Amino acid sequence: MEGGYFKRTFQADHRPRIKTPEGERYTLTSIYYLLTRKAPTGHWHRNQSDIIHFCHLGAPVSHYMIHPDGRLETAVLGPDPAAGQRLQLVVRGGIWKASHLPSGDYGLVSETVAPGFKYDDMTLGDREALLQEFPRHGELILAYTRDESVQVVGVS
Repeated sequence: MEGGYFKRTFQADHRPRIKTPEGERYTLTSIYYLLTRKAPTGHWHRNQSDIIHFCHLGAPVSHYMIHPDGRLETAVLGPDPAAGQRLQLVVRGGIWKASHLPSGDYGLVSETVAPGFKYDDMTLGDREALLQEFPRHGELILAYTRDESVQVVGVS
């Protein structure tokens, strides 16, 4: 999974769905998304839809975006524009993104997705594939992807 915690708060089920190349989608969906000290990372993933992130409560959340041309963009979603933080952040479909709570107990944001979110439209970042495609961003890729070679063994 991507990381953090989320809850869907809205889906435009009162409107006709729209057709996309991947099938019918709600025109719009929205979630709350929470990063915490115990779950501070939203791992690399790519959505097909455009997403607007909105700052709500808690500590600022750092966002990293790798565009299809390899350009890295960083932004901090937080309550203090005078400190360079953004109250909202647009991430267009097709851009790889990761998020991180660098300090504080939690950061709560919401995300509005159009066309509406569907799991089939999200790709989780594969560490090796991302490193091969974007080697100059290796440090961030290593920091915000899961190491698939580490296996968790249950204890009885």
